[in-house]
Amino acid sequence: MTITHRALHQDWTLSVVDGPVPFEVRDVPAEVPGTLITDLLAAGLIPDPYLDRNEHQLTWTGEVDALYRTVFTWEDSGADRVDLVAASLDTAATVTLNGHEIAQVQNQHRSWRFDVKDLLVEGENTLEILFAAPLRVARENIEVLGDMPKVGNDLPYNAIRKMACNFGWDWGPVLVTSGIAGPIGLEEWSGARLRTVRPQVTVEGDDGLVSLSLGLEPAGAADPATADVIVEVKDPDGRTVATDVIDVPGSSGDATSSIRVERPSLWWPRGYGEQPLYTVEVTLRDAGGAELDAVSHRIGFRTAGAVEEPDEIGTSFTLTVNGRPILAKGANWIPDDCFPTRLTPEDYRRGVRDAVDAGMNILRIWGGGLYESDLLYDLCDELGIMVWQDFTMACAAYSELEPMRSEIEAEARENIVRLAWHPSLVHWNGSNENVEGYYEWGWKDTLEEGVGWGNTYYTELFPALLAELDPTRSYTPSSPYSRPIVSDPRNPDHGTIHNWVAWGNEENNDYTRYRDTISRFSAEFGYQGPANFATVAEAITERPLREDSEAMLSHQKAIGGQDKLVRGFSSHLPLPEGFDDFHFTTQLNQARALICGIGHYRSHWPVCAGTIVWQLNDCWPVTSWAAVDGAGRRKLLWHALKDIYAPVLVTVQPREAGLIVSIGNDSDDELATTLRLRRQDHAGHVLAETEEDVTVEARGAVSVPIPPELSTADEVADEVLVAELGDGSDRTVHFFAEDKDGNLPFHALEATAARTGDGYEITLNATGTVRDACVLADKVDPDSTVEGQLVTLLPGETAVITVRSQREVDPEEFLKETVLMSANGLVARARSTVDPR
Repeated sequence: MTITHRALHQDWTLSVVDGPVPFEVRDVPAEVPGTLITDLLAAGLIPDPYLDRNEHQLTWTGEVDALYRTVFTWEDSGADRVDLVAASLDTAATVTLNGHEIAQVQNQHRSWRFDVKDLLVEGENTLEILFAAPLRVARENIEVLGDMPKVGNDLPYNAIRKMACNFGWDWGPVLVTSGIAGPIGLEEWSGARLRTVRPQVTVEGDDGLVSLSLGLEPAGAADPATADVIVEVKDPDGRTVATDVIDVPGSSGDATSSIRVERPSLWWPRGYGEQPLYTVEVTLRDAGGAELDAVSHRIGFRTAGAVEEPDEIGTSFTLTVNGRPILAKGANWIPDDCFPTRLTPEDYRRGVRDAVDAGMNILRIWGGGLYESDLLYDLCDELGIMVWQDFTMACAAYSELEPMRSEIEAEARENIVRLAWHPSLVHWNGSNENVEGYYEWGWKDTLEEGVGWGNTYYTELFPALLAELDPTRSYTPSSPYSRPIVSDPRNPDHGTIHNWVAWGNEENNDYTRYRDTISRFSAEFGYQGPANFATVAEAITERPLREDSEAMLSHQKAIGGQDKLVRGFSSHLPLPEGFDDFHFTTQLNQARALICGIGHYRSHWPVCAGTIVWQLNDCWPVTSWAAVDGAGRRKLLWHALKDIYAPVLVTVQPREAGLIVSIGNDSDDELATTLRLRRQDHAGHVLAETEEDVTVEARGAVSVPIPPELSTADEVADEVLVAELGDGSDRTVHFFAEDKDGNLPFHALEATAARTGDGYEITLNATGTVRDACVLADKVDPDSTVEGQLVTLLPGETAVITVRSQREVDPEEFLKETVLMSANGLVARARSTVDPR
């Protein structure tokens, strides 16, 4: 008989049976998959932890034992086996069926399967899962494993195999929960099943190779005499292009299949080619031809990985696909909700679309979260987003003792095989900042001699597992990581770095410090800014909003974060008055910080082979490094990334010999054009100009020195340098003075607004230099979106900012001083009391 799947997601109840629960929780309706906190929220027993300071009322949720219970009916179908299968249990769970304990488990990052046929009864069956308090369990684990160093709020996230950021992070709340974190149900089968199907998909010459390792499991002691496995490979149009039939002598043990596909279409990252997806179908049949089990997965043919080679500088780190170097343009991905069980396919699609629309070609799945849902990887396969996957080890030392070691190996094995199908996955990384922590954060001095702190996972276990299970991707033990100078993980000349000096320095966190070094690959760097205004207004109920209120600061998790925000913009922008200007100033400064950093790194391509900013998304409403806030609203940073990740990029960069124009061409076509330079004042008078023909090879970059008469201003407060290519669609405007020191004209912007079919158009006309005009449309309609932000105009120029909105409002609402904002307006308001121009 064919294997059948029956979900057990209905009629669950939740009871808190032990611990400091402040009220009775008994037989509360529970959602599966789900969590303790979301079930309590749905029942109206707790306030929304994302609002105000409500998070702090829920510190007890990690200290209680939670019992999930359901009753379901079952009839014997005659199947040889009935398994209870759970995709994820979060985390320390005792599973009981009809009063019989099945198992005690403790790992959120893996799945579980239990043979329960002998425990099932005809009619009603009772399934209970008791989740022990995760904080208590973690403390108990420390007694066995030892107390290992970590960063953060001292909660022992590294002593339990659970999503680390569940315990709080410098962008996330402390919301420690429990629950059935993935699908759960019964699988009934006879004869045999496909226990594992492990792929290796590669390219050899012009052909594609699909190698499968098959693990078969018999349903019982009686082993069927023979079984057949039929493998088919279908092209993107559904046509079968290759087949293999394997005769298996018996239904236990392993089998292999190797299929050659002639001249397949290759999978490429977006911007470098198409993403054709083939399908592998594997069917297990018994000796009589009856189907027993089947799996189907999409694949893509490509070679991929990071190339690390010694050169005259140090050690490169360049992602390559199909032998071509790829300029990596991307962001780090964290869990998109503190409670990932409530994420929908549409949530994942929106999140990946945020990356695609910003011009990205890579996401790094950060190691303090989860091995993500297949939904995310499927979307990356379809849309051409490369994936860098961390093993789930972050910012801590991890015990190498049992039972921790065996659990880490088990979860690694499972997820390596699970993710091997996805062509988007190009690189594995052993840990996030753990090697840096050992050498730079004092762990080396605090750990006793000979105590394992996780390094054997990164240097022995994980590479051995990848060599065994999936050698088709590259691997690094950690990020940052300086091969071969392992003890100096921050060395910018070797491998990957995480450049946090620009944000994190307690004395000087000016974003221009990104230019202090030229990294080979910047895998993590960023600058903070608040969530969009509507998101803040929804999360904070106090009025008026204040940037320094207790509620607002409860949504700022970085140590000293608020001071760093102010210190970070103080060299560039005037001191704001009032919440609206503070909010805009800090969002604007965040955007400019990444424009500075990425512009610097891209100007040094191919020495610097990529940037993965921290971070794309947020898990709740918070002031953070994200480009898209916790409500899914795109911040000004997102719009800046869209511009700075464009295929053709023009920037002005400082060099030892003076200013240069950097022209980056991340396209397959040679760029032959005219570079025009002009120095002009804010009224539009041209003071000096020149032009020259330039050629930038495909996937290349050039630097053009700027003549002294253009690179030096006569009056720095009143002049700009304009560098533009061809028709002027690719250009940059370089300001000689910071806004706080310059003379941006106060009344240089004229604007009108009109209703259109699907929103509003705001037309901007400049009578003088206008810098970074933005329409903060969510202040008018929280559901609106904006196309075209951070608009800089020169005298006589016009631009249109489009607002997508279904709300009927007076178009003049978009022209208010707190909605249509710019650097000019910030300067004008800051000087209004002393300079009423």
